[in-house]
Amino acid sequence: MKFLTKFEKWLSGLGAILSALFIIALVLLILTEIFMRTFLDKSTMLADEYSGYFYLASVFLGLGYTLSQKAHIRINILTAKLTSKWQSYFDIFAGTITFAVISFIFYRVILLTIDSYDFDMLSEGVSETPIYLTQIPMVIGSFIFVVALFTFVMKRITHDS
Repeated sequence: MKFLTKFEKWLSGLGAILSALFIIALVLLILTEIFMRTFLDKSTMLADEYSGYFYLASVFLGLGYTLSQKAHIRINILTAKLTSKWQSYFDIFAGTITFAVISFIFYRVILLTIDSYDFDMLSEGVSETPIYLTQIPMVIGSFIFVVALFTFVMKRITHDS
């Protein structure tokens, strides 16, 4: 269990760093676009497209870290009146369902990325970016989230906080 916890913490931390880097890149891209339009009367022609890709990457890569930091929104109207033992059971139940759903999403995102690569799909924007490149952060982020969810459930099952 200690290895799993350390691995999840390291992986989630890596995802958080990558997520932060994508946010920084997003801000720099937008600032560059603003500067160029204001002072040079030109455009990068790809700020709109790439800002979407960077935002998507930052969200997916940050999901696991957000879970490990207990920062996801929780509606505890049902669990507020339960004992800690029953709260733990509820967490196991909800975590298991979420794990199954996110595992399915992870699987489908892998298939989507492979299809995008196999069919040489390009973005419809000026850049004609290969779509599979923009989907790789979704695969990585989904994997990190699956590991974080598995660790969350296992900690509840083994009563390891």
